[in-house]
This record gives sequence, C-alpha cells and structure tokens, in this order.
Amino acid sequence: MRGFGLSLVGLLLSLTVLAGAATAQEFDTKAKFAVLMDYESGTLLFSKEPDTAMEPASMAKLMTVAVVFDELQRKKLSMDDEFFISEHAWKEGGASSGGSTMFAELNSKVKVSDLLRSVIVQSGNDAAIALAEGMAGSEPTFAGMMNQLATEIGMTGSNFVNSTGLPDPNQYSTARDLAVLARFLIAQFPEYYSIFSEPEFTWNKIRQENRNSLVEMGIGVDGLKTGHTEAAGYGTVVSTKAGGRRLIAVLHGMKSMSERAEEARKLVTWGTRGFELIPVYPDGKVVAFANVYGGKEPEVGLVGKGNIDLFVPKGATNCPTATVTYKGPLRPPVKAGQQVGQLNVFCNDVVVQVTPLYAATDVEQGDIVRQASDAIKQLLLGWL
Repeated sequence: MRGFGLSLVGLLLSLTVLAGAATAQEFDTKAKFAVLMDYESGTLLFSKEPDTAMEPASMAKLMTVAVVFDELQRKKLSMDDEFFISEHAWKEGGASSGGSTMFAELNSKVKVSDLLRSVIVQSGNDAAIALAEGMAGSEPTFAGMMNQLATEIGMTGSNFVNSTGLPDPNQYSTARDLAVLARFLIAQFPEYYSIFSEPEFTWNKIRQENRNSLVEMGIGVDGLKTGHTEAAGYGTVVSTKAGGRRLIAVLHGMKSMSERAEEARKLVTWGTRGFELIPVYPDGKVVAFANVYGGKEPEVGLVGKGNIDLFVPKGATNCPTATVTYKGPLRPPVKAGQQVGQLNVFCNDVVVQVTPLYAATDVEQGDIVRQASDAIKQLLLGWL
C-alpha cells in the first residue's frame, strides 16, 4: 500500500445524475478530531481537523499491533512464541497501574496469541509492553520499529515513543494517519483482522469484554480500537462494511464513553446511508484515454478493476462531476493492468471518491517515425 503520485488534469467527464437534487446533506460531530474514509480509495468523505496533531491514547496500540502482524506475516514471529512479563510490564501496565490491563502475573510467560488478543480486545498495557520487550528488547527500540513502519505506509504526522499509548509529549498522531493505519491493517492482514471483532477475552480467570462497544451494536462494525486519557478525552477508530462498501471512521476528543459510542455510530451511519450508489462503468468499459509518447499506439484506454460505481451524497447539487488525472504523457512500454491514473469524483467542488484506473491494453514502443512525430507534438505542447 503505497501512495500513487499523480499530476496533470486529464479529461473532464460529464456524468448523468438524477434530477431534482437539492443541497448536499450536512454532517457535524461533537468530536474535536474526525475523519470518515472510503476504504477502497482512501478518499476522505468527512473531515474535521484531520491533520492536527493529537494524543492518540490507546489507539496508538494499533501501531503496536501492525508491527506484530508484520513480523508474524514475515515468519519472524510465531503465535506460539512466549514472552516474559517483566517488572516494567507488570508495574507500568499491570493491575496496580490503574490502567487497562491483562492482569498478567509478574515473571510469567505468555504466548504471543494471548498477548495480541489482550492488546486488541482488552487494551492491555502489560500485554503491549511484553510484546514490545519480547520483540525488540525494550520499548524505545520497539518504538523505532513502530515509526519505521508508520513512515513506510504513509503516516506523515505521527511519532511513537511507547507501545501502549500512555501519555508522553513526544507521542502524537492525527485522525488521518490513524485512518491510514486502519486501512493498512485491514488490507494487509486479513488473516488476523477477525481478532478485532472478538466480543471478549479471558485471562487469569478474568473475563473482559471488547472495549469497542460498537462491535456488538449490530451496525456492521468489526473493528478496531478505542482510547482514552484525561487530557485527550475519548477516541475511537472503527470500521464497517455495511451499506455496500467498507468505511473507516476516526473520532477523538469526546467527553465520555457514551458520547464516543454515539458520535461514532452517527458518523458511520451517515456514511452508509447518506450516500447513494450510481453504477457508471461496467467491468472493462473504457473511462478515458491517456496519451502514449512514442508508442506503437498514440493512446491507451483506462479502465477500472471491475465495475466502477459512484457513491455520492444524497440531495447534493452539482454532483457528480469528475476528472481523470494521470502522469503524462506515458512512455512505452505500457502493460495491461498497469496503474496509470485515477478517476476523481466531485460533489459541490469537494472530492468524494477517487478510483484507480489501469491500462486496458499493452502499448509497445513505436517505430522511429512515430517517435519523431510524437516528439514534435510534445515540444509544441510544452510537455518536454
């Protein structure tokens, strides 16, 4: 999952929409920070202070989990490996700390599978520290692993100094970054994602329910993590696939657990019900054409992967309009299935959807005559 840089506005498309649209549906939230992201494209459908630094609280544990999942997937770690519960883990994250805990016993050994479930379901601070120390020797070293992976997946506004999310002035993230992280977890680790929706976890004969109360609310939420500190307030990262597409919501800075649950429910409900689906391009239908400099063919058709359906706000005016953007002119060889550009959909001048576009066919290098004629055209257009 890497960002795809694009430049040059391509083709302005005219799309047929239902008549009688009024004004776009408005939405607001009591959360101080919030984003609603379309999982497939990464488009923000709603945002409120999306790039402002904030204390992530226990939502930082999603980064801890991402590092563990990554090591498991690379076969550098096994679910059956056992890690030691150190005095640091026991004091900073155990029952006496007053925070979220697994209630792991001092000097005991716990399997990675149980530590992971504690972090995800119970938000266990002792479990998070044990994972960090077991994988990297110390929390600071593990935090370096967290920051390295965060950079790789495009989290540009975050810094981590511990595995728990316990307060530290040098630990921060943004609502957008947490949504990017959630998207990475869902896409990259489908074999482990179901853990986020487990309703409870029991350790040391103590049963604790999933901290994410929306999982049991029957609205399609299947993850991911809550967080709270006195200074930062209550926050949550949630995802739902209700309504025909997956959405990711991040909200933070609320006053209570009940307000957190209600505001998150309202945002994902608006996301699933406040938009209507418009089928536009069936599988294989060419959306636009991109110029190919010096190719055997002068252009290549751009298509989606599967059907392209638009999700637009109900009751929106001037909606949808769209542009196709791509880095151009393209240079051969161009291979079928190569990502070339993207379809950008707007409602009221706000981007509501971005869909990747791919080359429909191969385009090989043209002969010398074709290359020469294209060179003249590009010089006249100022592209070279």
